[in-house]
Amino acid sequence: MGKTARLLTYLAMGFMTGAAASSAQINKGPTILGSASVIDGDTIKLGPLSVRLHGVDAPEQGQTCQQRNGRPWDCGSAATAALAEMIKGQTLQCEPLDTDAYGRIIGRCFAGDTDLGRDMAALGLAWAYREYSEDYVEVEAEARSQGLGIWQGSAQAPWEYRATRWERAVAEAPEGCPIKGNISAKGERIYHTPWSSAYARTQIDEAQGERWFCDEAEAVAAGWRAARSR
Repeated sequence: MGKTARLLTYLAMGFMTGAAASSAQINKGPTILGSASVIDGDTIKLGPLSVRLHGVDAPEQGQTCQQRNGRPWDCGSAATAALAEMIKGQTLQCEPLDTDAYGRIIGRCFAGDTDLGRDMAALGLAWAYREYSEDYVEVEAEARSQGLGIWQGSAQAPWEYRATRWERAVAEAPEGCPIKGNISAKGERIYHTPWSSAYARTQIDEAQGERWFCDEAEAVAAGWRAARSR
């Protein structure tokens, strides 16, 4: 049984025993239905499930791009806000295609007839994620030709942005492990990646049980969740 099939079997069992939140459910088929909240420009939360949109990579929270006039604009927040507007008041349908190393579902998600990944690329608020799929390459090309969103000026691809932030943080972190495992005032164990909007102001107090992680998979395995703007 493949990784995706195992995850779906687990989720289906959880739903039948009441373990899954009421806002998300697994149908008899593979489709996940539910209302959702937005984590960032390419990731949503349906009940307890984190779903990353298939085929696109949006600017990270805190990432800036360039406007036509050369001035910076907060493209990361713009992408998050646009996705939030798309799903507002909608019941989403997500078709799981795979899972990533952090346990998130990779899925093609719809709000009515709207393919969320396609529309984010069409608005110029996400890149086609060619490393994993070429489904939205033509949509991206159309947005680029019109100078929409990220294509109105220079913009660093999010995978390059993450790599740059990661390399800088590794050089500064204890033992080269740059992910910050913070414990919130409510006792939540939350990890912050170097591209998280709260990364710079998050301090780690190891005497209080906070810690550093070398990668996201290690943090997830230890029982920590990603920050909302990871």
